Amino acid sequence: MTVHQQESVAETLARKISAIAEKNLPTKTKTKCEELLIDVIGLCVTARNENYIKSALAGWGEEGPCTVIGHSAPASAAAAAFVNGTAAHGEDFDDTFEGGPVHAGAVIVPAVLAICEQQQAERPSALLGIAVGVEVLCRLSLVVPKAIHRAGFHPTAVLGTMAAAAGVGAALRLKPEQMVNALGIAGSMAGGIIEYLAEGAWTKRLHPGWAAQSGLRAALLGRANFVGPRTVFEGTHGLFHGFAHTQEGDYAALLGDFGERWVTETLAFKPYPCGTMIHPYIDCARRLAAKGIAAEDIQEMVCETAEGIVHRLWEPLADKQRPPNGYAAKFSMPYCIAAAFIRGSIGLDAFADDRIDDPRVLALAAKVRYKIDPNNPYPANYTGHIRALLRDGTIVEERQPYLRGGAREPLSRRDIEEKFMANARHGGWPLDRAKAALDLAHTLYQGSNDLSVLRG
Repeated sequence: MTVHQQESVAETLARKISAIAEKNLPTKTKTKCEELLIDVIGLCVTARNENYIKSALAGWGEEGPCTVIGHSAPASAAAAAFVNGTAAHGEDFDDTFEGGPVHAGAVIVPAVLAICEQQQAERPSALLGIAVGVEVLCRLSLVVPKAIHRAGFHPTAVLGTMAAAAGVGAALRLKPEQMVNALGIAGSMAGGIIEYLAEGAWTKRLHPGWAAQSGLRAALLGRANFVGPRTVFEGTHGLFHGFAHTQEGDYAALLGDFGERWVTETLAFKPYPCGTMIHPYIDCARRLAAKGIAAEDIQEMVCETAEGIVHRLWEPLADKQRPPNGYAAKFSMPYCIAAAFIRGSIGLDAFADDRIDDPRVLALAAKVRYKIDPNNPYPANYTGHIRALLRDGTIVEERQPYLRGGAREPLSRRDIEEKFMANARHGGWPLDRAKAALDLAHTLYQGSNDLSVLRG
């Protein structure tokens, strides 16, 4: 056996994960994990009839014992994790961790639910797996903030694979050495480029699903003692070298008080189905519209913004002002600002392909531009700003100092359950089915891994 003088990042993480017991999870963490389950199930239902989910189901085609939420036919654990992860993120309506940004629920919940349903005889712990997986993903996003996006990759896809391996491994109670192998293996399964931004392609939608099934497979390989590199994170050719172009990072943000302080408790739930950093700007636009200003009276809207989001949400500006399809519109700051101003708010219907060519919305979107604020706190905080110049020379300005739904103004349990019911209706479920699914979400962590009520 090889003796290593220095404990690697993966070894330290595995040791800390193995010391966590479900019974010792803080009440706030348990509550957040239950709310996350409610949100993810609702999101899977709302996307169940969308074309990208039909394609995902047709392209996978593996039978097995696991539930694809909103569909009658069971599937393999990997297939269920993939399709449910794709559905949960498909409308970009899922949770966000401020500081990452990463989407934890769409990766971790499908991966852990699938393994728990597959391995029922071993009584894996869904609550422990989801809590650990979410915590790992959120903390990994703090090691080198912005660098993965800047390198052209999707942090949720890259880091989600690692976190899914950790979450599934925790649910299965892997030994520390097995967990290290699982993480090492997951590093070779990670990926996800952000070229979807060019034309609104569907690939961002599948990133959480791919990460979920990849992490699941990595955990099972680790349990079978397949050997992965123990220096997968910090190594010369490790994860951060490959996807962030650096070996340096704040590993204390990952490891320092892991298992003692739970950043999971700060997860943000979305009130709007579009890119998270757009949300504060939507709030500003809605407040401007509430002042009684007519869109035709606006000469221009100038928004102070963070440099780190320009390449995803602002540029190329002409394309963002006139997005080619509904999915691309979800990542267009000008479109979302204009649509929120004209319509008073933004829901799922705002991003239907037949709704994005509204002449009034496009006319206003053409007046929206940005100015980089070098002091913008992104990614530590998501803020919004609009300075509207009216044709008569009047200037009207609005600022939003934080992300609604996040740590500073979280959605209530009632808000989350109302969102769930609205998503279930959008997905075509009758009231009784939606209530049965909500009841399951309230009790699932008590020990049963029977998800059959979510089928069909």
